[in-house]
Amino acid sequence: MSESAEMLERLPAAYRSQVEEVLISRERIAEKLDELAGAIDRDYAGEELLLVGVLKGAIFVVADLHRRLGVPSSVDFMAVSSYGSATTSSGVVRILKDLDAEIEDRHVLVVEDIVDSGLTLDYLLKNLRSRRPASVEVLSLLTKPSRREVDLPIRYVGFEVPDVFVVGYGLDFAEHYRGLSDIVTLKPEAYGG
Repeated sequence: MSESAEMLERLPAAYRSQVEEVLISRERIAEKLDELAGAIDRDYAGEELLLVGVLKGAIFVVADLHRRLGVPSSVDFMAVSSYGSATTSSGVVRILKDLDAEIEDRHVLVVEDIVDSGLTLDYLLKNLRSRRPASVEVLSLLTKPSRREVDLPIRYVGFEVPDVFVVGYGLDFAEHYRGLSDIVTLKPEAYGG
């Protein structure tokens, strides 16, 4: 059995027929998070950090990153919407859940699952900067530069992915596939593509 076939075999049976390929394995994700956590620990040595996860997609990234960090850190979440059940951003951003914590004079690291067009993140960064934090930086597990409509500074990038629709490890399509441990591409018939 090929490595690709083995990776597909370890997916939950209910999803296997819908998955085209495993794009990024859980092992590669873990290695990348170790690397990113090391960089964050060096950059924020002697500081306390607030991780702001963007719900729902970043829940796994935030949890796994937070456990790897050596610097003192806490977690808060925001929920924003610009996709609905579509596969591309509408560009209209709504805050569905705001932060519980005050961020004035704090070092904030926004944690995203993916930066696609950049429209949602651009809105979010402007909103957060208006609250006068000590600093605001971005970590995104995935980025799709080919889709970018707004030039954004993303300090920590996990993986650049091609212009394909990806799910798993927090990323979903219509609330499905989020719990997969690997990042996968779907067969077009699985999402109407």
